Amino acid sequence: MKKIFAEFLGTCLLVAVVIGSGIMATNLSQDIGVELLINAISTVFGLMVLIQILAPISGANFNPVVTLIDLIQKRTTFIGFIQYAVAQIAGGIAGAALANAMFSHSLFESATKVRSGGALYLGEIVATAGLILIINLLISQEKLALIPVIVASWIGSAYFFTSSTSFANPAVTIGRAFSDSFAGIAPGCVAKFISAQILGALIGLGLTKVLADDK
Repeated sequence: MKKIFAEFLGTCLLVAVVIGSGIMATNLSQDIGVELLINAISTVFGLMVLIQILAPISGANFNPVVTLIDLIQKRTTFIGFIQYAVAQIAGGIAGAALANAMFSHSLFESATKVRSGGALYLGEIVATAGLILIINLLISQEKLALIPVIVASWIGSAYFFTSSTSFANPAVTIGRAFSDSFAGIAPGCVAKFISAQILGALIGLGLTKVLADDK
C-alpha cells in the first residue's frame, strides 16, 4: 500500500505542478512563450524532486506507460500494473482538482483547449519514445542515480522541441482534461494522445532492445 500511495501522491503532485504553474503563468504574462517557459521550468524542477524522493519507495513511475513497459519486461506483475495505473490515474485527477482549488477554479472543469492533428500525435510519440528509451538505458547501464535529473531534463527539453509540448503520460493527460487552463486538453483529444503515447512507449522499448548491452 505504501508503494501504491507513493504513486498516487507523486502523480497528484506532478499534475498539480503542471496545471498550477500553467495557471500562474497566464496570470503573470500574456506572452505565450513566457507562459510555456514558466510551465516548463516548474515541471522540470517539480518532477526532479518527486522522482528523487519517491523512487526509493515505489520506483517513481507516475506514468502508466512506464509501468506498462515494466510489465512487458517482467519487472512487475499484471496485478502490480493495474494497481499502479489506477493509483496514477486517480492521482492525476486529484492533482487537477488540487491545482484548480489553489487558484479558485471549480474543482473539476472540462478543458476546452483542443490539441489534435497528426503533427501533435507525432510529437507525443517522440516524447514518449524518448522517455522510455532514457529510463531503460539508464537502468541497463546501472545509472539509477541519474534518472531524476535526466528524465526531468528530457521532459523540459521536449516541452519546447515537440509540437505537443510533451505530455508523454496517460495519467497526466487525463488529469489535464479536468482543468480548463493553459495546460488543459479537451476530453475529446485525450484518447488519441494516449494512443500516441502507448505507441511511443513501444517504440522506445524497441530502441532499448537495439541499443542496450546484453547481460
